[in-house]
Amino acid sequence: MSNVLDLIDQSAFRGERATGATNLLQCVWVYNRAIDIDGLRRFHHHLRRGRLSRRIERSPLPFGRHRWVAPSDQSDLEVVAPPRPREEFDAWLGEQANTPLDAEHGPGWHLAVLPFTDGGAGVSLVISHTLIDGIGLCEALADAASGRQDPINWPAAASRRRRQALREDTRRFAADIRAIGRAVAAAARFARRHRGGAGSSTQLPSALRSAFVAPDEPVALAKAAIFVDADEWDARAHSLGATSNALLAGLAAGIAQRLGRVDGDGFATLAIPVNERADGDTRANAITAVDIVVDSAAATTDLREIRAAIKHALIRRQEIPDERLALLPLAPLLPHWLIRRMASVALGGATTSGSSNLGAINPAANRPDGTEADCFAMKSLFAGATEATIHQTGGLLGLLSGRVHGQVFVSVVAYQPGRSNSNEGLRRLISSVLSDFSLTASIGWPCPVFSAAPTYPRSTHQ
Repeated sequence: MSNVLDLIDQSAFRGERATGATNLLQCVWVYNRAIDIDGLRRFHHHLRRGRLSRRIERSPLPFGRHRWVAPSDQSDLEVVAPPRPREEFDAWLGEQANTPLDAEHGPGWHLAVLPFTDGGAGVSLVISHTLIDGIGLCEALADAASGRQDPINWPAAASRRRRQALREDTRRFAADIRAIGRAVAAAARFARRHRGGAGSSTQLPSALRSAFVAPDEPVALAKAAIFVDADEWDARAHSLGATSNALLAGLAAGIAQRLGRVDGDGFATLAIPVNERADGDTRANAITAVDIVVDSAAATTDLREIRAAIKHALIRRQEIPDERLALLPLAPLLPHWLIRRMASVALGGATTSGSSNLGAINPAANRPDGTEADCFAMKSLFAGATEATIHQTGGLLGLLSGRVHGQVFVSVVAYQPGRSNSNEGLRRLISSVLSDFSLTASIGWPCPVFSAAPTYPRSTHQ
């Protein structure tokens, strides 16, 4: 089996190196009772021998394809002492999100547990998105909890002598020449179509068009986690004439509208990832995306148009591939300055938001200590994001959702230039949108017990 990186994976890696921002995933579990530390150590042991046990080795050619190799550095399980109050859990998750990770030099992920003073515990796993996507991570968690190890043994780092590596990677580049030529032609067509097009989704407000207008200073993105009873979520989706996926998209459109991530007519563009992972797939990011344009104002009363738009986009994707994918063979050739300037093309611009649904998660993924956790969620993080990068893309809004243990979680990350971008402000905004959708939810950590947790009311006005 080849250990050459897929072009999407290499593009993601080079994008992080160019911008300095690292796309991370953070899995969070909460136990309302004492956690089995020995069981968690077994889980950690299997993670170190599962599909997460790899890192990236660069090609010696400046324009060569990188490869997967076995990791030489993996972090130990972190057990925090002494225990802390549950009220400090959210702040601790932020500390964990700042754990230094590196898909190339390692470690690529970190597992930690925080015992609570009342006897419960919270667990965090932070991992580089360059190593795995959300669906693949859920599978890796289920494998580790079940004691399954990855059958693939990646070659050791530096196992190829330099002369051999140069010869093999040059041969690989020669094989890719034809695809590179097609990508150059596709790039020219793409540039002609989008040159000065006022209607293009990649056009940004004039004050935000250059990555070099804003200072290159770190920014703190606003984050929130939502928990909804799964039966109530499904009932609300059904009452609005749609499915769980369309309800998530409607929620994303509502938040986008309040953040100002819509066009002049109030329409939001939603980028919806599509899972392409198959059995034995070794890609880190086995996903593509479809874009839909939705009327954010109509979403709270009728989701049938959004449902139809998603269906149409999926059908169209089979007939007309995303033109951005045709540019991928150029990824190993582009200089970092050009990758930085192309960030807005990759992310869609100031009116585009992400709406990612993991669906039903394997219950085994919710058993890090061998028993069922009371709550689970996965969050997207962007460590090292700067004002220059965020302003170039016109801000950021991403929703990531899944269901497990009778709950639907929705994690939200946002940053809108010109706003306060506080966690509390985002929670208030989300509360208003949930009220519009007549959804009862708990917002924030620790995880809710729906019969007792504080909830945001169903009132029609906030």
